[in-house]
Amino acid sequence: MDLTGKRTIRELAADLAAGRITSVALTERMLARAEAHRAQGGHAYVSLDGAQALAEARASDAARAAGWVPSPLAGVPISIKDLFDVRGQVSSAASLALAGAPPAVVDAGAVARLRAAGAILLGRTNMSEFAFSGLGLNPHYGTPRNPHDGARVAGGSTSGGAVTVALDMAAGALGTDTGGSIRIPSAFCGLTGFKPTAASVPLTGTVPLSRSLDSAGPIARSVDCCAILYAALSGKAVADGVSALKGLRFGFTLDYVGTHVEPPVRQAFDAALDKLRQAGAQVAQFDFPELLELPGINGGGGLVAAEAWHWHRALLEEKGAQYDQRVAARIRRGQQQGAADYIDLLDARARLIAIARQRLAPFDAWLMPSVAILAPQVAPLEADDATFFATNGLVLRNASVINFLNGCALSLPCHADGELPVGLGICALAGADDQVLQIGRAVEALLRGREKE
Repeated sequence: MDLTGKRTIRELAADLAAGRITSVALTERMLARAEAHRAQGGHAYVSLDGAQALAEARASDAARAAGWVPSPLAGVPISIKDLFDVRGQVSSAASLALAGAPPAVVDAGAVARLRAAGAILLGRTNMSEFAFSGLGLNPHYGTPRNPHDGARVAGGSTSGGAVTVALDMAAGALGTDTGGSIRIPSAFCGLTGFKPTAASVPLTGTVPLSRSLDSAGPIARSVDCCAILYAALSGKAVADGVSALKGLRFGFTLDYVGTHVEPPVRQAFDAALDKLRQAGAQVAQFDFPELLELPGINGGGGLVAAEAWHWHRALLEEKGAQYDQRVAARIRRGQQQGAADYIDLLDARARLIAIARQRLAPFDAWLMPSVAILAPQVAPLEADDATFFATNGLVLRNASVINFLNGCALSLPCHADGELPVGLGICALAGADDQVLQIGRAVEALLRGREKE
């Protein structure tokens, strides 16, 4: 029996503990799926490290036999976004401009923590070049396609990571989130993604996009999977508890994040709110008109363009022709920002964070559609720059709010049977990671019809 199909990390850990499967067998099966995916023209992985992964799996099985099981991740295969250093490998950020860079000497901080937890590192996943798009298109390494509809995007920038989980080519994926790059592909692919408080997971040894907004976190099959991965990544003990829904206070706003929402997304979101009310939660609409200032604040490219330009300026001068030119154009917007503009951005961010504390104070969590639209089709995005940039902005809009406000957020699958996936965003401000995960477990159980278990 193939035990790897759509099983959670905790279920896989139980299978390993009971001897129903070995890490070697589990790794072999996921590698076989990944190779078959590539043979069929799939682009989820930029590279696979099968020999090393199997060596790690053999070592994990031997350690388990000797009584050493460092965490529930021991022996479980995980994919790594192609901007995290893995010793001996090149971190290209899915760009030709870095393809010839020297291999990393040491692991990135997040990778080292996964390795210490016993995870098996399967390979490097595809992404929007330099993580600078919410759509996941990549002209260099191919575009990972949505597992629910191959004509549509998987979402970015952690596009390949989401596809590896959705197609059982990894039990979880390590990604980054600067404006939704974990939660957008999770929403589009019917998965769970967790963007933790930025400072909680080390970003040493990663190719940066925006030092102010970057965060690292997991994509997986469930909230519990994300909690297990987050515990390893953050080095923190994460509670296994589930919040009681009755009496929890949820807020939602139609300001900014509630506008221009496609009807299927609106229907799924409203249905989730109704289920929460029926379960005894308090769900209230609130006003957050200051969010409407965000397009003006970020009109010159925002913190992302300013900070990306700082990192990329020399590389663009040397190898700009090797960039995805849509990515290069967005980075070059940062060149137009002066020091005063940058300080204005930092001040505007601090002001909105202070306002958010007041607006969100009455609530345990803030709910919103993770993405305002369903996964768009690839062909129109590839064909037309105006369509690409307009769609990219709408896809990033909701999720990027939490990065700007320095918060944490989950995206949970939230859609009717037979429909394309929709994501439900559960958000809070910095430091509420454990609270969001516990609330997420309860909401997930409700949405999956398991709230009485």
